[in-house]
Amino acid sequence: MELAHSLLLNEEAYNQLGEVQRAEFIFDWLRYLEKLLLATSRSDVREKQKTLVEQLLSLLNSSPGPPTRKLLAKNLGILYSIGDTFSVYETIDKCNDLIRSKDDSPSYLPTKLAAVVCLGSLYKKLGRILVNTFTDTVGNILKAMKSAESQGRYEIMLSLQNILNGLGAAAIPCHRDVYKAAKSCLTDRSMAVRCAAAKCLLELQKEAIFMWSTDLDSVATLCFKSFEGSNYDVRISVSKLLGTVLAKAIISKHPGAAASRQSMRRVSLEEVLELLGTGFLRGSSGFLRASGDMLKGTSSVSRDVRVGVTQAYVVFVSTLGGTWLEKNFAAFLSHILSLVSQSHPKATQTQTDAVCGRRCVSFILRATIGGLLGEKAQIAAAKDICQAIWKLKKVMDAVMSDSNVETRLGSTDITASQHMLVCALQELGNLTYSLGTTAAPLLQDSSSDRCLERLTVLKSSPEAVTGFSFAVAALLGAVKHCPLGIPHGKGKIIMTLAEDLLCSAAQNSRLSAQRTQAGWLLIAALMTLGPAVVSHHLARVLLLWKCVFPVSPKDLETEKSRGDSFTWQVTLEGRAGALCAVKSFVSHCGDLLTGEVIQRLLPPLPCAVDLLTQLSSVLKAYGSPLKTPSLVYRQRLYELLILLPPETYEGNLCAILKELAADLTASDIQVAASAFLLPPLCHRDDLVILSPLLQETDHRFIEEQLLLGNGIACGSLEYDPYAIYEKDVLGDSVPKPLPPVLSVISSAVKLFGVVCAHVGEAQRLLILEQLLDSIKHTKGARQQVVQLHVVSSLSSFLKYLAGSKGNLGPEEMRRLAVALVMGALESPNPLLRCAAAEAWARLAQVVDDGAFTAALAQVSFDKLKSARDVVTRTGYSLALGSLHRYLGGISSSQHLNSCVGILYTLSQDSTSPDVQTWALHSLSLIIDSAGPLYHMHVEPTLSLIIMLLLNVPPTHAEVQQSLGRCLNALITTLGPELQGNSTSISTLRTSCLLGCAVMQDNPDCLVQAQAISCLQQLHMFAPRHVNLSSLVSCLCEILLDNSVLVNLCSPYLLLRRAVLACLHQLVQREAAEVSEHAVMLAKDSREELTLDANIREVGLEGALLTLLDKETDQKLCNDIKETLNHMLTSMAVDKLSFWLKLCKDVLAASADFTTVTCVDTMQEEEGDKGDDASVLTTRNDDKSYPFTNPRWATRVFAAECVCRIINQCENAHSAHFDIALAQEMKKRDSRNDFLVLHLADLIRMAFMAATDHSDQLRLSGLETLLVVIRRFAAIPEPEFPGHVILEQYQANVGAALRPAFASETPPDVTAKACQVCSAWIASGVVSDLNDLRRVHQLLVSSLTKIQAGKEALSHLYNESASTMEILAVLKAWAEVYIIAVERHKSHRQLLKTTTCSEESVRNGSYSSDGLLDLVHTDLGTLSRLWLAALQDFALLTLPSEFASQLPVEGGAFYTAETSENAKLHYYNSWALILHATALWLSSTGFVVADPDEGVSHLSRPVTPTSMCQGSSSGATVKSPEDVCTDRFHLILGISVEFLCSLRSDATMESITACLHALQALLDVPWPRSKIGSDQDLGIELLNVLHRVILTRESPSIQLASLEVVRQIICAAQEHVKEKRRSAEVDDGAAEKETLPEFGEGKDTGGLVPGKSLVFATLELCVCILVRQLPELNPKLTGSPGVKATKPQVLSEDGSRLVSAALVILSELPAVCSPEGSISILPTILYLTIGVLRETAVKLPGGQLSSTVAASLQALKGILSSPMARAEKSHTAWTDLLRSALTTVLDCWDPVDGTHQELDEISLLTAITVFILSTSPEVTTIPCLQKRCIEKFKATLEIKDPVVQIKTYQLLLSIFQYPNPAVSYPYIYSLVSSIVEKLQEIDQRKPEDTTELQVFQEGIKVLEALVAIAEEQHRSQLVACLLPILISFLLDDNTLGSATSIMKSLHDFALQHLMQIGPQYSSVFKNVMASSPALKARLEAAIKGNQESVKVKIPTSKHTKNPGKNASIQLKTNFL
Repeated sequence: MELAHSLLLNEEAYNQLGEVQRAEFIFDWLRYLEKLLLATSRSDVREKQKTLVEQLLSLLNSSPGPPTRKLLAKNLGILYSIGDTFSVYETIDKCNDLIRSKDDSPSYLPTKLAAVVCLGSLYKKLGRILVNTFTDTVGNILKAMKSAESQGRYEIMLSLQNILNGLGAAAIPCHRDVYKAAKSCLTDRSMAVRCAAAKCLLELQKEAIFMWSTDLDSVATLCFKSFEGSNYDVRISVSKLLGTVLAKAIISKHPGAAASRQSMRRVSLEEVLELLGTGFLRGSSGFLRASGDMLKGTSSVSRDVRVGVTQAYVVFVSTLGGTWLEKNFAAFLSHILSLVSQSHPKATQTQTDAVCGRRCVSFILRATIGGLLGEKAQIAAAKDICQAIWKLKKVMDAVMSDSNVETRLGSTDITASQHMLVCALQELGNLTYSLGTTAAPLLQDSSSDRCLERLTVLKSSPEAVTGFSFAVAALLGAVKHCPLGIPHGKGKIIMTLAEDLLCSAAQNSRLSAQRTQAGWLLIAALMTLGPAVVSHHLARVLLLWKCVFPVSPKDLETEKSRGDSFTWQVTLEGRAGALCAVKSFVSHCGDLLTGEVIQRLLPPLPCAVDLLTQLSSVLKAYGSPLKTPSLVYRQRLYELLILLPPETYEGNLCAILKELAADLTASDIQVAASAFLLPPLCHRDDLVILSPLLQETDHRFIEEQLLLGNGIACGSLEYDPYAIYEKDVLGDSVPKPLPPVLSVISSAVKLFGVVCAHVGEAQRLLILEQLLDSIKHTKGARQQVVQLHVVSSLSSFLKYLAGSKGNLGPEEMRRLAVALVMGALESPNPLLRCAAAEAWARLAQVVDDGAFTAALAQVSFDKLKSARDVVTRTGYSLALGSLHRYLGGISSSQHLNSCVGILYTLSQDSTSPDVQTWALHSLSLIIDSAGPLYHMHVEPTLSLIIMLLLNVPPTHAEVQQSLGRCLNALITTLGPELQGNSTSISTLRTSCLLGCAVMQDNPDCLVQAQAISCLQQLHMFAPRHVNLSSLVSCLCEILLDNSVLVNLCSPYLLLRRAVLACLHQLVQREAAEVSEHAVMLAKDSREELTLDANIREVGLEGALLTLLDKETDQKLCNDIKETLNHMLTSMAVDKLSFWLKLCKDVLAASADFTTVTCVDTMQEEEGDKGDDASVLTTRNDDKSYPFTNPRWATRVFAAECVCRIINQCENAHSAHFDIALAQEMKKRDSRNDFLVLHLADLIRMAFMAATDHSDQLRLSGLETLLVVIRRFAAIPEPEFPGHVILEQYQANVGAALRPAFASETPPDVTAKACQVCSAWIASGVVSDLNDLRRVHQLLVSSLTKIQAGKEALSHLYNESASTMEILAVLKAWAEVYIIAVERHKSHRQLLKTTTCSEESVRNGSYSSDGLLDLVHTDLGTLSRLWLAALQDFALLTLPSEFASQLPVEGGAFYTAETSENAKLHYYNSWALILHATALWLSSTGFVVADPDEGVSHLSRPVTPTSMCQGSSSGATVKSPEDVCTDRFHLILGISVEFLCSLRSDATMESITACLHALQALLDVPWPRSKIGSDQDLGIELLNVLHRVILTRESPSIQLASLEVVRQIICAAQEHVKEKRRSAEVDDGAAEKETLPEFGEGKDTGGLVPGKSLVFATLELCVCILVRQLPELNPKLTGSPGVKATKPQVLSEDGSRLVSAALVILSELPAVCSPEGSISILPTILYLTIGVLRETAVKLPGGQLSSTVAASLQALKGILSSPMARAEKSHTAWTDLLRSALTTVLDCWDPVDGTHQELDEISLLTAITVFILSTSPEVTTIPCLQKRCIEKFKATLEIKDPVVQIKTYQLLLSIFQYPNPAVSYPYIYSLVSSIVEKLQEIDQRKPEDTTELQVFQEGIKVLEALVAIAEEQHRSQLVACLLPILISFLLDDNTLGSATSIMKSLHDFALQHLMQIGPQYSSVFKNVMASSPALKARLEAAIKGNQESVKVKIPTSKHTKNPGKNASIQLKTNFL
């Protein structure tokens, strides 16, 4: 293929190729040429132009296929538009000659067509240059059209469209001729030609004024004619033409010449609507002829015309646009409704017509109001509709003054205005639903109450009973859309009312039927509320169910003999209703279907089946009035039986089966409704090859009626009132049940499958034979109907068998089944063939026998070889594909070869497109299922597909769709192999890409969709080889072309879905590239592409958001959201401003709603802040937004995006949350962009959303606000130190929150707002109390509201909603209280640690205590409510076996009935409430104020059932001790229950809060004494905490757990101390020896695992330590001894954990008895020294790492433990401690010389701790002492000054140790070396401060020694010290030039000399006397010093004789 890539055609390569490859080669060359020409310079093109033109023209004669001729023409146009145009006339003449040619042979046809296409392209490109030749050309083409076949007519129409496009107004002379030709084509028998003609006329009307002025009527009539017998594509194209022309007629005010204006007539809106109305009502029969038919009463408009006109209405309004519709809405509405009014009785003469007419009207309203209007306009429209309804309601002469809308069911003469009402009401419902809570202004009262009340009042009016019961049922069905539910009590009321209606039905015959129906309808609707509600009414329902059927068959007989027609009607109505109620119960309350309930459901069933068998005789007796009720009864029974397990009615299976067989072959069913029966039985993928109507389209709602065929009504609510409460089927806003005649068949077919699978084989055989006979014995249309039913039932049976792995039965059964299916495979109905092919494969699947499968395949082969008719060939080819689908890999390769061979042949049968379509579809199934087996066929199949793609005429789009499916399957089969580089693979890949290119250029939308999904697959497997930029531009063009009129954009939903699915995949991998390509396309593209979503401004992302706003298809919307989410995730951080602007535009575009509300809220805010915030919202709309009136759902999505963007920034650069850094980086490079710089926008967006009308948007806005507060609260404001950046927005936050606390706000919004309030207060942004009060006040108001308890709250919502609100308020308060206490604590610590200035104290305490004071006022109330909530939670979390013990009426804040729903809310809030309660209890110190309060503390506002169940005996008032104990156990119990079984969804927040609560609890002595005295409790708590530590990795949780452990150990210590103390007090006189041992380990020292607190603690600490330092585990390190590894520094969290564990370890000995302490000591020492060893890393500056410090601290604690001194343990401890010291010393002397990295300072410190903290006998044994001294010596020799400093410091502490036995050996051994070190000072001057410090520390040690030394040795020491000090001194000369270090040394020495001199004067004098040099130096120094003092203080008097002066001074000092 590479050879094809050149400017000129490589003829040499071309000639060597075969026929098929040539076509590929040419196509590839033309594709390349198109790109190349655009990129080549003009001069290069001109050079080669002549040759190129010749090459291109010569291709005309090589019979190019459709895609090739299109490309060829395009290239010619481009070539001439770039190069010279002088030879263009020759080219045009040449084409014209080819067209004139008389050759009519099929082989010449492609050349003629190619010439036609070329002309079109040339004129389009060159336009007016060719103006002088065009009349001849058009004339020639039109002449050719007369003799052309359909392909010719198709191409000529499109070519004319191009010519008109190119010439514009210059083509006026030909307009009439073209118009005439197109008119005839518009009613052509080929649908493709009609579409092409519509396109041509659409182009023509741009310039041809007559089309929308003088000829308007004839254009309309023509279009109506064109709709007749049309298909979906024609309706789309022609409706677009008609709608556009009519819209043009209204808009056009041409500023053209005056003359033309006079000749034009103005067309008014009324006339246009009248025209369309005529088409809708009378169809294409024109105006004159209609009257005659009307008189005869025969005319009924054909459905396709009506549907076409409906679409034209929508195009018409969409073209005029939303603003036009707003202005003219009233006129439009009244016209549309009048289409089904009484003024046109013909339109609604039969029910079927009426239903279809209503469908159309509803569609027009939905598509225009729902699609074009923004929310404000929609609310206005809704008001208009209400007005219309009101008028109609007045017109209807109501039965009563307050009649109801739905009376249509009661009244017999169906007045036509009811159809208008139905349409108006449906649209009103849709509007309210889509507007969501934004529609609140439209609704006044609580509708369910009103209906119930009217129902009760008007029980005596049949119409009212029916109407209101329908209304209530519909409302009940809609509850599932209300997140907040309805009050539980409503269920009771409805149940009572239903019972009442049923019981009173018999009292009044006029009302019997209505009351019966209403009663059962209400019960059935009640079931949709789900198990929680229904369980309370189940018993009553089951009783009613039992009573409605006779008890025995005998009773049934008597019934038959007694009744009359009317009683039977009522009876059947009642029983059908009961069946329906039970069916509703089974489908909505599956959880309640226990064995017991099923047993109670069963008894009436046999009787119901008996009645079924008797129905026919009852019908005979009472005639036609019972026909419908008996049908309905049948259908209800069947539906119920389908849902029940077959075992429940196995006794009646045979009877049921007979009835089903009779139903399916009944003689009176005339209509064959295959369209609703068969699709569920066909495979979804096979429906594609049938009518496009079976696929999902935007017009499904109206197109359905064409699918069902003319005699059948489409579904509508009146056929089955019970559908009113059912779930909406996807995409339908209104339930659409089919008429009973049809639905009974559909239920029978389903049930047949189940029943037939469960009867015996003999029975089965009989039935099948009977069914086969019934087909044979009927004729004509009847036979088709029976065959349809029988085959459907058989399919249903096989499907059920396959699903349940059943067995078909004997050989005979197979024969019958095969015969039945084969009959159907040859049926003329394509849907039936499709279902039969599925059944054929299912049959093979069920029999599961290779031979049988082979036989079936053989039958198919034989039929295909012999048959010549289309029907057989299509049916059996699909059967082959289906066989493969279900039995994929089984088939042998032989089998596969023959299949593929046959299908190849069929797919090339160009005489029948149908055969080609089915065969290719089947081939695609085989490719899919054969998998790797297919590899040998890949190449031939691919070349076949390409050949067909290049040659199938464009008029056969269905063939191309099948080809696309084959290509897709092939790409999937090749899979990742497509990435390969071998020649064969790259050839395959090129072919695949070529195939995609051909399909992309196809005019058919579904073929384009196939192309896109093929490219998507290719992109997945071989991304490098798909050209991303062209793919993206292709996708964008499709999307944007269509975003103009969304209801008609690419009319094909499936194409839009394909585009989005593809985009979704692309952005997952390369979001940034996709986005860039889209913007590039927008910049380069021609103007007309950037129609609506202006990509240049808002990018692809903005375009997608616009589309999301307009799109109604759920799947598509999800794809758009997913795509946007992926783009956001990968790009939001880099394109921050862009994304935030997008979201802001979407949210602000609707800000006109909010302006009013916001400004009001701002009035009271004082100062600039208020104004600032109102400025936010009342901005002028001077700049138009790219988004016009987005819907609330889109705005909610935008708000969610904002939160996502913030989250994305969290993981990006830290500057996003640091304003100083962000500003600095922005200065450095203006392209830098950080989130914190957009804070104002974030707040503004959250504010706009939070104050909207839509509740969902308010929730999103509050959530955004919450995220903003949490993320930005801590960021300081650089310009005002001590403040944070959020502070300036407090007015906005307050204003955003205030509306949420209004009384009418729904609880979920209030609950969310509480969360934001508490977050705001807790964030600490606002420090000023007055500012805080505003938000605090909101919380106070909500607290007041909830104190009334669960009774007083709103009755609009379910009780669980008020539970949610109460708990949200309590949780918010809890959070605020917790923060207040924390701040108070930290503030107190601040005061302790710093003696801070007045100022800071004043400011600080003001806020920290202030908040606590604010909360304090309400604490009394809060604590009660908190305790009540916790008690509720405790009860709700009890396991189900304690259910019987729960209080009957529920808890404090939940009702018993809604406990399930309430649980969730408790789960969300208990943790913080628990923490707050614990804090409150600990702040009161568990003191109950006064004895009366004992009970009232727990229950003042509402009486929660108090803890003990005996609360009924109110006399017992609990003692304060009991109250405290209860509270203690409540908190402890909840915590332990939660922590010991952590659910996977437990949040970190809950766990932390729970642990903090325990900490708070144990902060107080009383609970500690509880825990201390109850050892089991302590151990249980420790085990639970151990588990938490094991299962949760979070360091903060583990630290919190360790803190609780420490507190438990403290409690135990306190307890042991207390016991020892009391024992000592009691036995004060007794001997000490006899005291019992307290503490663990008693006298034996044994610790029992599971019974020992200490053991549990050790386990837990080891777990922590080993997890952080695995080396501590001897098992892991291999040897028990020390293993040399490098010491390590742990992370900050790790260090904290280790330190906490060490603290706990060091506390343990105090909990033990002396014997116990001996048994744990080795472990503790091992761990502590282990930590020291593993983490002793050298740190700069000689610091100790935090873990080393902790281990030293712990060591000190252990070593100084009283147990070391206690007589019972003294000796053992001493031994153990010596061993420990040895271990420390061994750390130093590595076993293998590798352990050099240990920090000497850490180890020396450890040794020092041992020396100083233990009793002397531990460290004074010579061997140890010697080693220790060695260590110090060695360390002193280390050159590192830092080490020396530390060593001196440690030695100082040892030298000063009071016990000489310890300190003297060190002094003797080390002093001499210290003195030597200090004497080196002369030689080694200190360089820096550390070295200076070394000398200073050394001097301090010597001075200390002097102080300690005995009198006789002191003189020697001083004599050593003085020379050293004096040697540090400098004289005058050197002092000036000395370094600062030496100066400070000099000062230091002088100062110390001054001190020592007086102290030891005699020694001092001796030394001075003996060494004159020293004396001189000292004097010089002192003199110098005084000089310097003098310089500083010139007024000094000692100026004369300084030396003498000084010496006198010295002497006097010593005297």
